[in-house]
Amino acid sequence: MTPPARALRPLFLVVFLPFSTGYFLSFLFRSINAVIAPDLARDVGLGASGLGLLTAAFFIGFAAVQLPLGVMLDRWGAARVQAVLLVLAAAGSAAFAAGDGLASLLWARALIGIGCAGGLMAAFKSIVKWYPPQRLTFVNGCYLAVGGLGAIAATAPVEALLGVVSWRGVFGGLSVLCLVSAALIFSLVPRGDAVSDPPPLRTQLRELHGILRDPLFWRLVPVSLAGMGGTLAIQGLWVGPWLADGVGLDRGAVATRLLVLSIAMTAGFVLTGLVADALRTRGVSSLTTMAWGTALSIAALALITAGIDPSGTWHWIVFGLCGQVTAMVYPAMSRHFGAAFAGRAGTANTLVVFVGIFALQSAMGAIIDLWPRSSAGTYPPQAYQAAFAVVLAGLVLGLLWLVRPGKDREMALARVV
Repeated sequence: MTPPARALRPLFLVVFLPFSTGYFLSFLFRSINAVIAPDLARDVGLGASGLGLLTAAFFIGFAAVQLPLGVMLDRWGAARVQAVLLVLAAAGSAAFAAGDGLASLLWARALIGIGCAGGLMAAFKSIVKWYPPQRLTFVNGCYLAVGGLGAIAATAPVEALLGVVSWRGVFGGLSVLCLVSAALIFSLVPRGDAVSDPPPLRTQLRELHGILRDPLFWRLVPVSLAGMGGTLAIQGLWVGPWLADGVGLDRGAVATRLLVLSIAMTAGFVLTGLVADALRTRGVSSLTTMAWGTALSIAALALITAGIDPSGTWHWIVFGLCGQVTAMVYPAMSRHFGAAFAGRAGTANTLVVFVGIFALQSAMGAIIDLWPRSSAGTYPPQAYQAAFAVVLAGLVLGLLWLVRPGKDREMALARVV
């Protein structure tokens, strides 16, 4: 029997809301450089390569924590671990606000990434512990949508705030908000999700080795990397400079387009989950849904890369809605590996994806830097189109790898994974 809504309200206040503040900030940090890129270029003297490397530093810091994160969550519990991590994010944000060169900003942004690394898995661990099983799909979908709200906040709202304070002031304020979030989580979230006798590290590593040898894991990882990685690389940085340099929009118009893209991405988190669940009840595997969603994402990005209606928003909306369809990899892996190994399979996939995002954002910046800047400091449209073409090629290859014949695919389709 599903508990009445009023019975879930305390859980919203003491579990969902505290964790969601940290996840909101994590997505804001991921996406904010798309808006402040001109300010960083002006104040720190960064070119496309420097901007790409700096933005990507968040993801390498995030990825570095993924494998030990599961062990820490089991040993000390979600609230304690996430509160400590957010203190590190606060320190990184404060250091970023004070940074005066690429090196200092790189270390600060990597520290922010480390501090945001538990935003998803810590919350999921606590949600699974305290919410009734029949509400988990809905609660998890709502929680993912909070991340989209953070991405939305990093667009037009941040652009408006930059009219009042500098980007350094914004990061100083974000540092304070990270501390507030840490305090809410530490003081409100109930304990009891830590494992009293976690398996030895050697056992967990042996189990992880088994996951990494699974054929379906490696079928899903490339499309996950190309889909989530490519979308975050573009949405988190390069769409802003493309719209400014390649299309010629002013900062306000760029922020508005980024807002539309982030809203579409947020809606995509919820809608793709609802569609996938509905189709699974009719015997359609998530692998099939993922393939069709990725195909739509490829079509949208191909039109963007080709320069079709460059000032339009409709193809960006399709890209935002479908770009995160490969997030279905996580529930698919949970169903395939079972609850006991779902966390380790998910963190292993996240590690690969975020290392890939680091490499992809850095590579895109290096590609754009192959073209000379104009006297106004802008890059030609061809530079961004070449960088987007790399993501497009990755999506095509990931889709082809996903749908290739194989026994693991046949078994997954038969079991409606």
